[in-house]
Amino acid sequence: MSSAIPARMRGVNRAEICDQNFSEFVRGWNGRAAAKPAAGEAVLPGSALDARGFVELFESQLISRHLDLMARVLRVQNKVFYTIGSSGHEGNAMVARLTRHTDPAFLHYRSGGFMAERFRKLPGMDPVMDSALSFAASAEDPASGGRHKVWGSKPLWVLPQTSTIASHLPKALGTAIAIEQAKRIGHALPIPDDSIAICSFGDASSNHATAQTAFNAAAWTAYQKLPAPVLFVCEDNGIGISVKTPDGWVGRNFRSRPDLDYFHADGLDLAAGYADVRRAVEHCRSTRRPTFLHLRTTRIMGHAGTDFEVEWRSIEELCAVEASDPLLRSAAIALESGLYSKDELLELYEAIRKRCFAAAEEADRRPKLTTLERVVAPLAPYTPQAVAREAARAAPEDRRAAVFGGADKLPEKLPPRHLAIQINNALHDLLCKYPEALLFGEDVAQKGGVYTVTKGLHKAFKGNRVFNTLLDETTILGLAQGYANLGMLPLPEIQYLAYFHNACDQIRGEAASLQFFSNDQYRNPMVVRIAGLGYQRGFGGHFHNDNSIAALRDIPGLVVGCPSRGDDAATMLRTLAALAKVDGRVSVFLEPIALYMTKDLHEAGDGQWLFPYPAPGEAMPLGEGRVYNAKADDLVVFTYGNGVPMSLRAAKRIEAELHWKVRVVDLRWLVPLNERFIAEQARNAKRILVVDEGRHSAGVGEGIVTAIAEAGYRARPFQRVVGADTYTPLAGAAFLVLPGEQDIVAAAQRLA
Repeated sequence: MSSAIPARMRGVNRAEICDQNFSEFVRGWNGRAAAKPAAGEAVLPGSALDARGFVELFESQLISRHLDLMARVLRVQNKVFYTIGSSGHEGNAMVARLTRHTDPAFLHYRSGGFMAERFRKLPGMDPVMDSALSFAASAEDPASGGRHKVWGSKPLWVLPQTSTIASHLPKALGTAIAIEQAKRIGHALPIPDDSIAICSFGDASSNHATAQTAFNAAAWTAYQKLPAPVLFVCEDNGIGISVKTPDGWVGRNFRSRPDLDYFHADGLDLAAGYADVRRAVEHCRSTRRPTFLHLRTTRIMGHAGTDFEVEWRSIEELCAVEASDPLLRSAAIALESGLYSKDELLELYEAIRKRCFAAAEEADRRPKLTTLERVVAPLAPYTPQAVAREAARAAPEDRRAAVFGGADKLPEKLPPRHLAIQINNALHDLLCKYPEALLFGEDVAQKGGVYTVTKGLHKAFKGNRVFNTLLDETTILGLAQGYANLGMLPLPEIQYLAYFHNACDQIRGEAASLQFFSNDQYRNPMVVRIAGLGYQRGFGGHFHNDNSIAALRDIPGLVVGCPSRGDDAATMLRTLAALAKVDGRVSVFLEPIALYMTKDLHEAGDGQWLFPYPAPGEAMPLGEGRVYNAKADDLVVFTYGNGVPMSLRAAKRIEAELHWKVRVVDLRWLVPLNERFIAEQARNAKRILVVDEGRHSAGVGEGIVTAIAEAGYRARPFQRVVGADTYTPLAGAAFLVLPGEQDIVAAAQRLA
């Protein structure tokens, strides 16, 4: 298409064209001005927007526009590092004006107008300087501390995020549901009880699977007559980067969707659109139902500074789009109403331009992030002593006795039990200790989970705190983020590890990134329970024997604990909950399914894999491993999960056959790996064996090997026993691809 573009038009800067269009439109306006309205009078006859409101909204639009123009100019000077602009979407300022600054907002990246207007809610704040610091990636950026260009503000309840494909919709819905859930459990909200959650996104993003998940879950909630006060704001500009949205598609798709209440508003015309935006906001707040606001917008100046639309759109089409610029309509309203003369309007336009450029130049002089330590500081805060104190703090004895059915039935007074029972006891304790804790997922309530791990919790804590969700992992993790955003402690369950992969980005891209991108101003602490790993007998195949944990190990800031026995599970859960409460951390508790009911170790009936429930004051420090036969050094086996009892059985055979003393090291914590502990255990080892039930090229073993090698122990005789790089088949074939006892013994023989 570019070959058809006249030579004189190639290289024309469309941002400059749009900038010039405003001035030319104002100078060329030849309409008739009305008598200037008073501040409280309608800006135009019949409009629901008064003159004062228009003036302020118009200024917010101009701030947003000039931030975009500034970014395009200063990006080439390396003073600005972000050019995805809000031009054409400035009408979203109406949403900001008609909502409160305490309504949590999860925003589309084209939200400059919204932010400029929301800043008015709290006097003394400067949207221009704050935005300029963010554009410049300054360490003084109040939103992210220079880590990313995000729309965000702690005092304005705009939670920073980097979502571009609607991955923020589930947590927005979760936050809306959390507002209502807090009332049911007596939790004090940090925002007013009648708040709503606001979530904006583009028309193209509305087609994304994650967005559809949120819409479906919202409708599912409303269908059951449960409140879900979320305002979905679809800013429809008719195009996604270069792919056009079919005319009428968004309206057709959402106008008649049951239990998702639809409103349309013209975001290109403040005077005409204001009443419809107000209707949508008031409906959401009063009915507490999920509400879909279809806001008409346009996109001018391209997707970003690198998007040269003239290369793939005709000049005629570009000119038509630019003629629909909402700032031209706002300029017409300003002149028609008599609020501004031409000269006053142009003077205001240039004054805001000057203000934005001055702020950008100042922001460029402000400090930047210059050390790795400062970059990662908010990613994974950890205060060991405070966490240890919180983990050791027990619920009152009388409350525990009531939950467990009497003082004589407290779990620490009962005989040793297997893993599933001790996890269940620990969960009872956590919900007893933390009134704000919620446990939810598929089948966890009356049924007690697929493996009865949550049995009795629903009876003890009722449906407001222990409840089933729809069968959708993305929604489960979105709910968890929403509850956490408002001060609750979510304990979501993902039924199988394979199911987590369906929703991994809710942790990787959203939950675990919030502290980083908000400079630790926002936290969404949670403990995600995931049943997983292999070795199930009589029930399995890939989805129930998934040993792929690489996705978990790749998530920055995440903590992953994996117990192999019941007492460890209890003390680990206490620490994970304390990490959430004290440091706001996101963690995964990976439960080996095949060990849930395991009672014996070496032979049937020996009961050697039953362990007492730890006293309430005991907790496991983050990173602490468990060592079996600590003084043995002929062979040191590093492992975790199912590999622990398997290695202990193999060790007995190795000792008998090779006459070696074998030490088995249970790492227990898979993320982060305790490299110092690993190196210490490797220091005196004559031989080293890594038993990793993960896959050959994507397990935990690589991290163990690296820690040993970097500690300088490269010369030790070494073997690795790992799973094959394949999906897990059904029935007995599963044990051909997972490491077994004989594989461990054979590896030891090779070392010999």
